[in-house]
Amino acid sequence: MPETTIDTSAEAIAEWLTGRVAYYLDRPVTELRPDVKLVEYGLDSVYGMSLITEIEDRFDLELESTLAWDHPTIAAITGYLHGLVGQR
Repeated sequence: MPETTIDTSAEAIAEWLTGRVAYYLDRPVTELRPDVKLVEYGLDSVYGMSLITEIEDRFDLELESTLAWDHPTIAAITGYLHGLVGQR
């Protein structure tokens, strides 16, 4: 079975990440802005850890448990992830 290639462009990461955050917050994607802190939307530590686990699985990474707090916005996480996957 061929391996599926994941688009790791900044735009694709941001789109996927926004969708996952919207899922955890039970909000429409259109309500989320990339520059608003996730805690302002109500992302708590349980959902933050779940999000980190999904990111690790999708991009085959090992991340710090504080990712969503060290990089508190969708834009910040996107930039960080894009930098990591771009180093491969």
